[in-house]
Amino acid sequence: MTTTRAVHARSLVDPDAFWAEQARRIDWQTPCEQVLDYSRPPFARWFVGGRTNLCHNAVDRHLAKRAEQPALVHVSTETDQRRSYSYRELHAEVNRMAAVLLALGVRQGDRVLIYMPMIPEAVFAMLACTRIGAVHSVVFGGFASVSLAARIDDARPRVVVSADAGSRGGKVVPYKPLLDEALRLAQNPPEKVLLVDRGLAPMERTPGRDEDYLAWRERVGGTQVPCEWLESSAPSYILYTSGTTGKPKGVQRDTGGYAVALATSMEYIFCGKPGDTMFCTSDIGWVVGHSYIVYGPLLAGMTTVLYEGTPVRPDAGILWQLVEQYRVNVMFSAPTAIRVLKKQDPAWLTRYDLSSLRMLFLAGEPLDEPTASWIQSAIGKPVVDNYWQTETGWPIIALQHGIEALPAKLGSPGLPVYGYDVRIVDEQTGAECAPGQKGVVAIEGPLPPGCMSTVWGDDERFVKTYWSGFPDRQRYSTFDWGVRDEDGYLFILGRTDDVLNVAGHRLGTREIEESIASHPAVAEVAVVGIADPLKGQVALAVCILRDAGRAATPQDRMALEGEIMQTVDRQLGAVARPSRVVFVGALPKTRSGKLLRRAIQAVAEGRDPGDLTTIEDPSALAQFREALQG
Repeated sequence: MTTTRAVHARSLVDPDAFWAEQARRIDWQTPCEQVLDYSRPPFARWFVGGRTNLCHNAVDRHLAKRAEQPALVHVSTETDQRRSYSYRELHAEVNRMAAVLLALGVRQGDRVLIYMPMIPEAVFAMLACTRIGAVHSVVFGGFASVSLAARIDDARPRVVVSADAGSRGGKVVPYKPLLDEALRLAQNPPEKVLLVDRGLAPMERTPGRDEDYLAWRERVGGTQVPCEWLESSAPSYILYTSGTTGKPKGVQRDTGGYAVALATSMEYIFCGKPGDTMFCTSDIGWVVGHSYIVYGPLLAGMTTVLYEGTPVRPDAGILWQLVEQYRVNVMFSAPTAIRVLKKQDPAWLTRYDLSSLRMLFLAGEPLDEPTASWIQSAIGKPVVDNYWQTETGWPIIALQHGIEALPAKLGSPGLPVYGYDVRIVDEQTGAECAPGQKGVVAIEGPLPPGCMSTVWGDDERFVKTYWSGFPDRQRYSTFDWGVRDEDGYLFILGRTDDVLNVAGHRLGTREIEESIASHPAVAEVAVVGIADPLKGQVALAVCILRDAGRAATPQDRMALEGEIMQTVDRQLGAVARPSRVVFVGALPKTRSGKLLRRAIQAVAEGRDPGDLTTIEDPSALAQFREALQG
């Protein structure tokens, strides 16, 4: 029987043979001349000389066998709309969008910036770009004008595709005023803006620049646009990493390597088959949305669900209702979404028929044991953690059930995925750590297909940022702490910049968070290090309770704080005990659910929290200030 470890070992020992086999999963106009060119490390070129097209592989090649199968299902609980597109209909819409972009002057190699809500036209635009050889850069919808302007100036798009507005939690978020301000601030604004009018918000149009998509769609009619066959290493898209400061850092992805990596992952990791349905609750503005809402499922000939809404609107059963209605086989979400559901009535989890669902995949942030145990018990389905980054584009660490059904270990994403030579190394010396010893999660070069090929427009920054962090040799740093157990399972302990140094003791915030989350009263927790004149740093814990009534009075809060500290004492020792535990109703997060730890830290230390344009709920920091003072 083929084992996960055997496949992984072969992928590292003979990468040419391994990836040549995987390359047969997609169509090539011209086969490659060389599987891997690593003559200029750390820059890796995969399937050199091979010519392919992402859109052809995601859409066109399925027309012969599954033209009438649903390809894209759009559900908006914000606008009460549902639309379904077969592969034939998706092909027609992508051709129309491609024809419009060509008419607006977009050519092979040009950039198109997509600033869109979760609507089908956003997917059409992404696929249309790859169809004609343009490079798309999707910016999360509703992103602040200053940040958007910086991305416009870095990518220098020929066209921006946008909409009048998005909607979240029942509140309309006008995009056009934010885009107009970004274009005013940008030094290199595009010549044209293509707008989808959803009728959600009024928008002013700039004559000569702003174009109406529906009018253009009618104008181009049923135009057929041929695919541009690109050399494998040609860029497919730029995706700016969230939380960047100063000059944006654009992750550049190739074409052939990405297609092969995703097609392989759909079978080996996500166990997806042609005709299956995949529901990924992310946003197309993030890497999970690129890989597992748009490209991955379509490359595999599956149906993909595009969802505009939250996990609790109109009620806390909406995700499971969609699983039942669309017979979802593979679901991908984030631990944050599950923690939100953890605070709701558990009856919602058993109200719908989940018999079609084979697995629930969770990624995007560390998955704590209490959350994993709770959701797995509640829905009775395997919960599969996986760990990766915007930079890699697909999982680094996971249990690969499509190869072998290995047991999960709560708190661990699993084993290194084929193609990734993952090491746990000492930050100071670069020496490999023994099992049980904490170190930095690093990857030996070359990175496998589908990973970032460079930072857009800045090769030097790619090398300096990712490959220069260890003294002994060039290795890719994930900037995460990790530990490997005796069985080879890897555990992620948090960012290397989220490490506390308490009186000389190095403590990962993740470890303390997991300990606190095990207390039955705690629904969610964030731990940050704050300056302390005696110990250098101490831990501060900010908690959301399952029942706010547990901390209704000062006496209640003091008693519960003591219980939580005792929990940490028991599990990690007194050195890890937080100096304070603060109870709040909401944690400050970005719209994608990422905790703004540095903002929490700044407020706790009496500093300016900085740019908060991406914060989902501005009142969360005010609540935190009040709780600190109380």
